[in-house]
Amino acid sequence: MDRFIWANGLLEINETLVIQQRGVRLYDGDEKAKFDMGTLLLSTHRLLWRDAKNHEYCIAIPLSQIVFFEEQAAGIGKSAKIVVHLHPASANKEPGPYQSSPNNYIKLSFREHGQIEFYRRLTETMTQRRWERVPASQLIQPTNTSQAGRTRAVGIVGIERKLEEKRKETDKNISEAFEDLSKLMEKAKEMVELSKSIANKIKDKQGDITEDETIRFKSYLLSMGIANPVTRETHGSGTHYHLQLAKQLAQILQTPLEERGGMMALTEVYCLVNRARGMELLSPEDLVNACKLFENLKLPLRLRIFDSGVMVVQLQSHNEQEMITSAVDNVSDKGSLTAEELAKLLGISVLLSKERLLLAEKMGNLCRDDSVEGLRFYPNLF
Repeated sequence: MDRFIWANGLLEINETLVIQQRGVRLYDGDEKAKFDMGTLLLSTHRLLWRDAKNHEYCIAIPLSQIVFFEEQAAGIGKSAKIVVHLHPASANKEPGPYQSSPNNYIKLSFREHGQIEFYRRLTETMTQRRWERVPASQLIQPTNTSQAGRTRAVGIVGIERKLEEKRKETDKNISEAFEDLSKLMEKAKEMVELSKSIANKIKDKQGDITEDETIRFKSYLLSMGIANPVTRETHGSGTHYHLQLAKQLAQILQTPLEERGGMMALTEVYCLVNRARGMELLSPEDLVNACKLFENLKLPLRLRIFDSGVMVVQLQSHNEQEMITSAVDNVSDKGSLTAEELAKLLGISVLLSKERLLLAEKMGNLCRDDSVEGLRFYPNLF
């Protein structure tokens, strides 16, 4: 409500009345304001509210202050409303009924209906934006006698000049942004080259690695992830791409899988791989297609799909019986466990812990109690 200013209720030059509606109440946000049962007027430039009893009591708000507006349907004992979202109040705003307000929107409550037609006309008026048009009489104005023979750049000329200045400023900002991006890409290339150089030195045992190079390499390694990810640009878009991708995935997932007990959900793998690849993100489809090639390429990993449809990546050396035995032992020690409780004990995801419990149940080692409290597993004493 602090966007409203006092008005005399008269239309200004070049301003035209569009529609008016009686019985409208104003809300400051969701709270009722002191402006009750007045006439709401929509002009080509402003929204005006005039008190039904005292016509000199009038407030107005420019249409340029409106960000967007939406309808709010009527309910039981509630009238239909139009919610109008507003720009922040300017520092040099003229005096109005409210000095400040915590809300950035007002509500127009139509107690005597008419909101449908008013909303339609408001939409048309906001689309036309007639308040932005400059009258023909103001296109070119002569200066005073001391500046005879010269004209000021006003009206269309002034607008075009302002638009040109704004365009130049935009071009400058875009150029600076791409300049920063280019510097970042150049730095990334330097880091990749450095990591390759040090990796080759270690591999070939040629030359000495200075302490400075080691420190730089460690700092880059923490932030770079995969130094040279397999991409479609470098390996094509067909089967060859998925073959090379599968080989690289096998290299980078070996250690994480060993640390996580030999198995990871495919969603975890997706997040881990894309975090390491940086800006060269991998699509879910490409990840699945590459994982399906693990066994054909005789890599130490394989893609497994549980009966529930959950997909995981696991080591070929992963011992399923040990996994079942571990789940049964934990349930026996605690008396009973849910998937969430087992996940906390083993430090794995809830999804994988549930699959372990379901697998142990399938083998006949556990039984379940499915109640309103959730799914809980017990040792199978039957």
